[in-house]
Amino acid sequence: MRRWPRIPASEITPRDRYFDRRQFLASMLATLPVTKHLVTTSDPPTPYKTVTTYNNFYEFGSDKGDPAKYGGAFKPKPWSIAVEGACHRPGVYTLEDVLKPHALEERVYRHRCVEGWSIVVPWIGFPLGDLLKRFEPTGDATYVELVTVKRPDEMPGQRGALAALLPWPYNEGLRMDEAMHPLTLVAVGLYGEELPNQSGAPLRLVVPWKYGFKSIKSIVTLRFRDTQPHTTWMKEAPLYYGFYANVNPAPTNSTFRDQSTERRLGDFFMRRTLPFNGYGDDVASLYTGLDLRRNF
Repeated sequence: MRRWPRIPASEITPRDRYFDRRQFLASMLATLPVTKHLVTTSDPPTPYKTVTTYNNFYEFGSDKGDPAKYGGAFKPKPWSIAVEGACHRPGVYTLEDVLKPHALEERVYRHRCVEGWSIVVPWIGFPLGDLLKRFEPTGDATYVELVTVKRPDEMPGQRGALAALLPWPYNEGLRMDEAMHPLTLVAVGLYGEELPNQSGAPLRLVVPWKYGFKSIKSIVTLRFRDTQPHTTWMKEAPLYYGFYANVNPAPTNSTFRDQSTERRLGDFFMRRTLPFNGYGDDVASLYTGLDLRRNF
C-alpha cells in the first residue's frame, strides 16, 4: 500500500471545529483511543453535521435526513456478530470480543456515492483483513458476505409500507482479496467519537474506492463463501448496480447515471471523479484483466 503521510488528528481536522465538536459531544459519545492517523487526501474533512445528517440508510427511511431523524430508537449495544461459512472459527462474538485485540486508527478517506455526491470523512477503525484472519478462513473462502441487522421495531424503514423499499436484511459482499486489502476498514467511529446510529453504529464497513452502498452498516453477520453473494442492490436493480461497484468515471454497462463528475457536499461546482475514487495506485492491480465496463 502507498505510504500515505501520518499526521496528528488535531491537524487533520481544523482545530476550532475539532475541539468545539468534541466538547459538544462529550456528554453523549465515548471518545475513542486512536494509535495511528492516516490521511489519504488533501481535501478538508466535510463538516460533522453534514456527514451525520445527510445519509443513505434505508432501514430508517428513504430521505437523506431520515436516519438522523428516526435513528434515536435504535439500540447498538449490546451487540454481537455471527461468523459463518468457510472458516475454522465460526461462532457468535460479542462486540467487545470483536474489538478487543485491535488498535484503532483514524483514517481520512474520500467517500463517493453512486448518486453523484461525495464527502471526506475521518473514520475510526481497523483493517477488515485483521479481523477476518482471526476466524481462519479456509481455502474455499473466496468471498465474504456481510449482513445488516433486521429490527423493524427500531428501524421504521423495515416495517409497514416502507418495508417494500428493499429486500431485508441488507447484504453486501467483497472478494477476499478486496476484503483483505489494507485500505478496507471496519469503522467504529468518526471524528474521534463512536459512530452515531445514523452512520452505522456500532460498526460498519468502509471501502474507499467503491461507491458508498458497498460500505454496509450495523453489521450482524459475517459469512465466508465460495460463491459470489447476490447483494441487495443487485437484487433490487441489476441494470443499475453490479457486484464490484468500483468508482469509475468511464462509461460502463450500468444504466444508472454518468459517473464522470460529482458534487462535494458544501461545494457549488461539480468536480471530476477520479478512477477508483483516487485510490487507483493502491487497488487497480486487484482488477488486472477484469473488464470494468461489464463488471460495474
